[in-house]
Amino acid sequence: MDTAALTAALAQAMPDAALEAAPTVDLQPTVFVPRERITEMLRLLRDREDLRFDVLAEVTAVDFWPREPRFEVVYLLLSTVHLHRLRLKVRLRGEDAHLPTATTVWAGANWLEREVWDLFGIEFDGHPDPRRLLMPEDWNGFPLRKDYPVQIRMVPRTGEALQVTEEEFRANVEKDRLARG
Repeated sequence: MDTAALTAALAQAMPDAALEAAPTVDLQPTVFVPRERITEMLRLLRDREDLRFDVLAEVTAVDFWPREPRFEVVYLLLSTVHLHRLRLKVRLRGEDAHLPTATTVWAGANWLEREVWDLFGIEFDGHPDPRRLLMPEDWNGFPLRKDYPVQIRMVPRTGEALQVTEEEFRANVEKDRLARG
């Protein structure tokens, strides 16, 4: 399914959403979706039999600073049923960088969205666990933003390592093994 056919099918399914086909250098269909409609669009793409995008492969972002809208959040979807791909993009202004979470559609979006928040500072409204994932909890700033200072002089701060006895460690490993089956 090419970009034009896919955009037409989505526009027919969601006529009041302002969808826009995006230019792309590869052959992967790319569509811009309004922030307010992203969750509804993801659910439609997953549930509609003629589309059936059943895998959320990636959630990432791009910072176009100093341009506005500054950010684009990118969702890469796969259909293992129909063997096609789709790239969805959501534009966000720098001072208003938030959008609804995709965890209500795909539970696997949890860590992907945490990574985007941790590195770009883009917030996902309603996210079940909005903690840092890659950077230390006490880190200031978001390292993949283009205005992030590259030459920083900061003493790394770390907490104490978690100390458990050998017996507690063995009990935790056994408990985990039993839980996994």
